Amino acid sequence: MKRLIFTIIICVAAGTAFAQAIPTDSTHTTKDSVTKKRVRVKLGVGNDAPAISNTPDTAYHAHKAPGFSFGVTFSRIDLGFATLIDHGSFTLSPNNQFLSYRQWKTSNFGFDLVQFGYRFNSAFKIYVSGGFDWTNIRLRKDITIQRNAPVLTYTEDDINYSKNKFSSSYLRIPLSFYYRSHEDASGNYFRLVAGPEIGVLLNGRVKQISEENGKQKFNDDYHFTKLRKGAFIRVGYGIMGIYAKYYFSDMFENSPAQAGLKNFSFGLTLGF
Repeated sequence: MKRLIFTIIICVAAGTAFAQAIPTDSTHTTKDSVTKKRVRVKLGVGNDAPAISNTPDTAYHAHKAPGFSFGVTFSRIDLGFATLIDHGSFTLSPNNQFLSYRQWKTSNFGFDLVQFGYRFNSAFKIYVSGGFDWTNIRLRKDITIQRNAPVLTYTEDDINYSKNKFSSSYLRIPLSFYYRSHEDASGNYFRLVAGPEIGVLLNGRVKQISEENGKQKFNDDYHFTKLRKGAFIRVGYGIMGIYAKYYFSDMFENSPAQAGLKNFSFGLTLGF
């Protein structure tokens, strides 16, 4: 996972540097092109009579035609922290104390790979996309979450785990309402994206590392909710911003002791 995250960050940075290296002094105009206004007109009276200047205008003017779009993408890369909320509290109830976790090592990571949408104008569009989302809980206690159990349960182990991760992976399908401001002199703009999101469970996993057993991985659904529902918001400037996601569905299903336990994530987002 760490290698994948570093690779993604390097690719985004390289793409940004390449985009900035492309000359912006072009006079070509296409359907979705960004053009530069070259003639500056000043209006006035008397000594301030109208004058035309050939001084280049540094303001960018984007022209986006309305219409549908569909394509493969690699965008909305989320990298942040995951937090468990137990009946509206950040403190876990006695029934969920076995899930006590290390906040700074409990993470959320995801990205989109395909999208379909409609642009109304240069400022507003709506689209549905598809991608993947992972939540990794770094457990504090030396326990093992049990597979194929009737409810979410665990055993206490006489092993000191150097790493004990409890994770889930989902296919995410967000519906995004996208707004962007006018571009500034440098060609950047403010963006706001928000909407609902559903997730389809792909897998649950326990990953443990210890001196006694080395590295171990166990896969199961672990009673993670198979179809989760939530909402998200992304706010940013340029290619980078911040995001927050909250899931209205419980994290686990068919496990009454964990009813009311929900997931909230927040962090940095790139390429949105």
